[in-house]
Amino acid sequence: MGIAIINLVNLAFRLFELLILARVLISWVQADPYNQVVQLLHNVTEPILGPVRRRLPPTGMFDISPIVVIIIALILNQIVVQVLASLLL
Repeated sequence: MGIAIINLVNLAFRLFELLILARVLISWVQADPYNQVVQLLHNVTEPILGPVRRRLPPTGMFDISPIVVIIIALILNQIVVQVLASLLL
């Protein structure tokens, strides 16, 4: 049971990271902003990317908020998995 919960947490973090990556990749092309997939990616990722973006210093035309968010997600994933492992295993 404990392993299943840890795997589910890992999966959730990986899915989130993939959504961020997809958002970055879509920003490199001229994607239709009215496309449902583009809107979904924006609606799911912007509540996290937006506040991080506002706290970062301006970097010209580059938005480094996805990099910062992914690094934070990787660290949080490790912490959460370690805590769960110590509690459940």
